[in-house]
Amino acid sequence: MPDVNKRVFELSMGDSTEESVRRASIALAVMGFFLHVSIWALYSTGRISVEGGASELLRSPLSALYTPFSILLVYEVYQLIRTIPDSFSSSVGKQYEIATLLVVRDILKRLSEVESSEGWEISSDVGFLLVECAAFLALFYTSLTYFRMSTNTVKGEEMTGEVAVFIEAKRGVANIMLLVFLLTAAYSFMTWVGSVQDGGGSVNRTIFFLDFFTFLILADILILLISYWFYTDFGNLARNTGFVLSTVIIRVAISSEGVSSMILFTLSGLLGIAILRMFQPEVKKASS
Repeated sequence: MPDVNKRVFELSMGDSTEESVRRASIALAVMGFFLHVSIWALYSTGRISVEGGASELLRSPLSALYTPFSILLVYEVYQLIRTIPDSFSSSVGKQYEIATLLVVRDILKRLSEVESSEGWEISSDVGFLLVECAAFLALFYTSLTYFRMSTNTVKGEEMTGEVAVFIEAKRGVANIMLLVFLLTAAYSFMTWVGSVQDGGGSVNRTIFFLDFFTFLILADILILLISYWFYTDFGNLARNTGFVLSTVIIRVAISSEGVSSMILFTLSGLLGIAILRMFQPEVKKASS
């Protein structure tokens, strides 16, 4: 069974497969961008008609950036799943990168909707855009800091039997999460297409990501329980529990709106950095 589990992981998320997925994602992002621009051009010239919420994606050429960023976000989710067998900290670091890109995508979408104001008056759209940009800077700084701190940790060179079993268990969780990822993505896309056909089609960050992060929290809790079988010290348990809490905050931020969501995104990143810095000595002594 462990051999089968490892072969499935290498086949679907190994280095060679990851390189193919990366190239395909970039190609799809480029094609999606030009396709979106073409549809916008047809819509703006009156050659096609789009009704309902889907029309918000065709308000300006800036809206065309939403499609390639969405594809890149899907690729980042794939990368997140690949990091699950590595460590809790690596997985959480990817979550911060996804949160950063989500905020960037929202900013790009909002730029196409901003209405100008006269004189010194600042419209509500511009005001919230400033808040989003501030949250992006905080998240970007958090992602870079977290990445530097986690990569500077020294992992033990020897792998005991218990550690090997633990990594194998996490590899099994990653395989399951990849299946969940594919099913959730397909369901979200088909649901959105159906909404477009019914006259809706409005887009926001909750599409796909809200459901996926719900499953991700369950996977993190499962890994946390499995880790306690091998590591019974309170410090390790508290550290990984803090990372799970950070994931929960990201999930709540995704479902929230307005300034609250930006505050929660930033809070999640700051919590992750605080936990990693607090337990830096423990991370250096043993791999998670």
